[in-house]
Amino acid sequence: MTADEALKRLKDGNERFLRDETHFATPRKDALAALQKGQSPFATVLGCSDSRVPVEIIFDAGFGDLFIVRVAGNVLSPEVMASLQFAGAILETSLFVVLGHEGCGAVKAALDWQLYGRSQRSRIQILVDSIAPGLPPVDYKMSEEERVALAVEANVRWTMHQIMETPEAKVRSGEGKMKLVGAVFEIATGRVRFL
Repeated sequence: MTADEALKRLKDGNERFLRDETHFATPRKDALAALQKGQSPFATVLGCSDSRVPVEIIFDAGFGDLFIVRVAGNVLSPEVMASLQFAGAILETSLFVVLGHEGCGAVKAALDWQLYGRSQRSRIQILVDSIAPGLPPVDYKMSEEERVALAVEANVRWTMHQIMETPEAKVRSGEGKMKLVGAVFEIATGRVRFL
């Protein structure tokens, strides 16, 4: 499957989810038998670990369809990069999606640090420190809701930028073997808005 075909499949799945016409609303465990020998996901998604963002459900995907890496704030770390490299090099997925979401707590914490200098507990601060460089300058004319929305999108783009700066991504995208897209899940509507 090409990256464009995979992206269309994700978009179509989200449209089915929005219409309450999902194919995989009730996954059946008997589907796992076919996957016993291996996996062949059609896309890789780096998303936030927020419980309100169930990736397979919002894209109406079944067992084995998506390789998902979840971490608060959809931030990069060596372990996350290794997982993405595994998806590209071993599983040969050609589509990579960085999926943020409305009201992300990790992004809000980074904004609090940027605006007020509020630090977090040591390990949570690691997330904040990963997000902060990608935040836009503070516009005090904006409402808090507008600032968070802008920061969530900026964080997705920051993560994408960091991925594209890796040697592996440069090679794979240069060969036409990889497409990277960003998206934001709108919790209020269920829509995935691709950037």
